[in-house]
Amino acid sequence: MSEGRILVVDDEEKVRDAFSEFLTTEGFEVATASDGEVAQRMLDEDVFDVTLIDMNMPKVDGMAVLKHLVDRDPEAVGIILTGYASIRNAVEAMKAGAYDYLSKPVKMEEVALVIRRAMELRALRRENYALKRQLKEKYKFKNFIGDSPQMRKVFRIIEKVADTDSTVLILGASGTGKELVARAIHYNSTRKDKPLIPVNCGAIPGELLESELFGHEKGAFTHAIKTRIGRFEMAKGGTIFLDEVGEMSPQLQIKLLRVLQEQEFERLGGTRTIKCDVRILAATNKDLDRAVEDGSFREDLYYRLKVIPIQLPPLKDRSGDIPLLVNHFLSKMIRVKKKGVKGISKEVMSALERYDWPGNVRELENIIERMVILCEGDQITVEDLPEKIARKGAVSQVIQTAIPDEGFSLSHAVNEYEKRLILSALEKTGWVKNRAAKLLNMNRTTLVEKIKKQGLERSQYAG
Repeated sequence: MSEGRILVVDDEEKVRDAFSEFLTTEGFEVATASDGEVAQRMLDEDVFDVTLIDMNMPKVDGMAVLKHLVDRDPEAVGIILTGYASIRNAVEAMKAGAYDYLSKPVKMEEVALVIRRAMELRALRRENYALKRQLKEKYKFKNFIGDSPQMRKVFRIIEKVADTDSTVLILGASGTGKELVARAIHYNSTRKDKPLIPVNCGAIPGELLESELFGHEKGAFTHAIKTRIGRFEMAKGGTIFLDEVGEMSPQLQIKLLRVLQEQEFERLGGTRTIKCDVRILAATNKDLDRAVEDGSFREDLYYRLKVIPIQLPPLKDRSGDIPLLVNHFLSKMIRVKKKGVKGISKEVMSALERYDWPGNVRELENIIERMVILCEGDQITVEDLPEKIARKGAVSQVIQTAIPDEGFSLSHAVNEYEKRLILSALEKTGWVKNRAAKLLNMNRTTLVEKIKKQGLERSQYAG
C-alpha cells in the first residue's frame, strides 16, 4: 500500500527524476509536473497528499502554484524548494501557507522526513475537519428531538439568537439538556470554527475556579510554578459556556461582571490587562430570582447574563415528546451496544409516559441504555423496567381498573393504592418525611404510622 501521493513540481528533468526515483523506493506514489501551468492543471484534476514545489520556474513560479494549491484546498500541504534561499522568500512562502521551506541542494533523507511529518499534519487536519463537520451536523436544529409546543418555542429562540453575540442564560432542571442547547447555539453561529470551552462552575472548588477561568501568573500562589492561561483565553474568538453559574462565589461574580461589561480581565497575580473576544453562554438549575433576593447572587450580573433567557421545560411537562425520545435513544443504544433488541412493548412505552422523570431527559437515556443491555429477548418488556417505573405504572392501573364481574376486595385495593401513593411521595422527596407529608396533606406523625403499618423501608425501594 502506498504511503501517500506526492506531486513533484520542478522545471529541471534531472531533479524531477531524482525525487521520483527516491520517493518511489520510500513507498510513495509519485507524479511529476514540468512547470507551474502543468502543476495547476494536475491539482485541479487530482488530489495529492503533499506537493513539492520548486520556487523558481518560468511563466508560473512556485509561489503561484502554492497559492493555487491552498486556494483550492485549505487543508493541502505544500513544501517549497529553492536554490536561491532568502529569509524574505521563506517568510513569504510560510505566509502563503507552505508547510516548510527547503534550500537546494537538499538531502533526500531530509525531504522524506519532512514529507512524513507533513503527511501527519494533513491527517490531523483531515481528522479535525471531520470532527468539526460531525459536530456541526450533530447540533443542527433538525437533530433536536421534540415536537411539543414548549420545545418548538425553545428551537425558535435558539435559531434567532445563535448567529448573534448576545449573552444567553439557559435555565432548567438538571438533565433537561442545557449543554446541548449551548452547543447548538455555538455551532450555528459565526464563531463555530473557533473553540467552545465549557466550564462547570459547580464542579471546581471556589478557590481554584478563578485560576481556571482567568489563568494565573507564575508565583501567584503556592505551587504556581509557571504561568497558565485560563479558559477565557482558550476561548479567544469563540464561546465560553459557564454551566452552574449560580454556584459562583460573590468575588468571582464581580470579575465576571467586569468581563461582560469591559471585555477584559487580569490573570490571578498579574497586572497586565487582557482583552477577550468571547461570547458568554451561561446555565443554571438554581432559582436566580430567589438567589438575588437572598443576596447570594448579584442583581447586576443576573441581568447582564439574562439578556436572552431560554427556559427548558422538565420532561414531565412535555410527555408527548417521550415516545420520540424513547425511539431515538433506543436506536442509538442498539447501534452503540450492538444488541439484538428490535423494539419496545406498548406496556413499557405507557409506563415510561406515566413516569414523572425527576432526572429528565438524561434519566430517560440512562434507563433506555440499562434496558437495552439487560434485555434477554428481542423486545423490551415490562420485566425489563426498573421497579420504580413499574410501580408508577401499577398505580395508574389500580386507578383505571374496572370492577370485574366476580368482584374484588375493596379494602385490599384501597390499601394498595395508599401504599403506592405514599411510596410515590417518598421517592419524589428523597424520603424526606416532612416534605412527603406536605405533598400528601397529612401530619408527619400520621405518615410515619402509615409507613410502619405498610412495612415500607427505603432500602427495599432504592433505585
